[in-house]
Amino acid sequence: MNQFWAAIDAVNNTLLSAPMLLALLAIGVLFSAWSKFCQYRSLTHGVALVAGRGIDTSHGEGALTHFQALTAAMSGTVGLGAIAGMAIAVDFGGPGAVFWMWVVGLVGMALKTTEVTLSLLYRDTSEPGNPHGGAMYVARDGLAELNPKLKPFGRVVGVFFCFALLLFAFTGGNMFQTWSVADTTREYFGVPTWITGVILASVAGAVILGGIKRIGNVTKTLVPFKCGVYVIVGIYVILHEAESLPALFGLIVSSAFSPTEGVGAFAGGSLGGAFMWGMKRALFSSEAGLGTAPIAHAAVKTPEPVTEGVVAGLEPFIDTIFVCTVTGLVVLATGIWNRAPAAVWTTPPAIVATATGQWQPDLATIPDQSGPSKEDWKAGAPLFVMVDAAGTRTRLYGVLGDDAHSVSWMPLASTVAPTILDTGVYADYRGSTLVAKGFDKVHPGLGRWLITIAVWVFGLSCIISYGYYGEQGVIYLIGPKAITPYRITWCVAAAVACFGFIKTSGQLDAISTVGLGFMYLINLPLMLVLGHKAMAAYHGYFRRLAAGQIRR
Repeated sequence: MNQFWAAIDAVNNTLLSAPMLLALLAIGVLFSAWSKFCQYRSLTHGVALVAGRGIDTSHGEGALTHFQALTAAMSGTVGLGAIAGMAIAVDFGGPGAVFWMWVVGLVGMALKTTEVTLSLLYRDTSEPGNPHGGAMYVARDGLAELNPKLKPFGRVVGVFFCFALLLFAFTGGNMFQTWSVADTTREYFGVPTWITGVILASVAGAVILGGIKRIGNVTKTLVPFKCGVYVIVGIYVILHEAESLPALFGLIVSSAFSPTEGVGAFAGGSLGGAFMWGMKRALFSSEAGLGTAPIAHAAVKTPEPVTEGVVAGLEPFIDTIFVCTVTGLVVLATGIWNRAPAAVWTTPPAIVATATGQWQPDLATIPDQSGPSKEDWKAGAPLFVMVDAAGTRTRLYGVLGDDAHSVSWMPLASTVAPTILDTGVYADYRGSTLVAKGFDKVHPGLGRWLITIAVWVFGLSCIISYGYYGEQGVIYLIGPKAITPYRITWCVAAAVACFGFIKTSGQLDAISTVGLGFMYLINLPLMLVLGHKAMAAYHGYFRRLAAGQIRR
């Protein structure tokens, strides 16, 4: 199993390396300038379209209104990436990760506008009431339009994109969501993770079976509710810590361009670490340039492709600039990211070798909890100690036994013997649980109920949307005959993720982002090659709108 996680990390470190992220930023800046800052259009004309005050689109082909298409796509983007994902970014990257998340959000608006416009230009409307679209159709038909000789190549590119889409859908859109929900539910209510997985899989399956129209009807209620309640309560928690906000914003900016010293449960963050974690988790959350959201937007009822591109530009703003910021500020303002230890050894144990290059503490018990909450120290609770491994401050994880006193350690791989840095034993709050504990610091029990409910709603809506995305990939690859076997496999995977396969936040991050790099590797070059088509349509639409040639 260690070899498996090492392979996953190697793939992520290659495909989501700094050059890839910098290239994505550069492409986002390119389309921002090319469109003369379409971010403004999204926040004005896009809002009007969603509210039904833009142009008359009733005579277009499609199945969903602009509002339904936006919420269907956002049920995937504003998933647990906005809670658990952002918490992981701060947990490992430090305050500076929030700054780079903002950067991704802004340029992501231009990326999303461009890729969705392309998807609408090349969507398959052979079934007017059930259109199909996404990067696979852009590759197939867009490249063939450039040069008929490229048609076979475009089909192959579409196939590879669908394989990457299915990989990310099953990991980031499915397993990440169910595992996060199950972990938070176990932490607060003691529900075995496998039970949560089975329930989520069953409910999601019932919705997915109804197709895109049922998904649109469900998400148009779920998305505004989940965002509204979460953001309102999050702002209340942030304002409760209002005195610390000026210094906190200063820390966010300064940490984006300089290392952050490790303190308490925070291992410490480098400039590169803040950049990588902030960028990676913001990309996971907003999906800007990824090629997934265009699949949902392709089902919109409109005769003008640009209208949905402009509407789609709202997603990174709502998800990344708004919802993710609330999560990041809650984690930072409450101090939960660099919390004190939950228990303290009088004398820390030595670190011993369990195998070649594998190390763990030689003590199989821990002291009684000294922190304020007894709920942290119970059977099955994850924990860690801070160690120095070859000059790097890092975490060595363990799990409490049935007596809530014994501990089973996960060996740490290191070429030299690690040393324990302090006497503290820290509760491991993973993903959304970290955010919940931040809420609890302001009002005990607030996180217990709000975040548990929120992760169920966020997670369920994301599983539903990604189930549809994956289904569209299967239709492109095999055809409608594969829909039923796919849906069964999807629901089984949702449950299996909660059977102990994922054990730490690092593994959760790795498994949820493994498909990202492959999708960007395909979709970003497509956007560069065919982006002029989207920009021509974009500027042409607004010229006609200004000239009164389009009925408002």
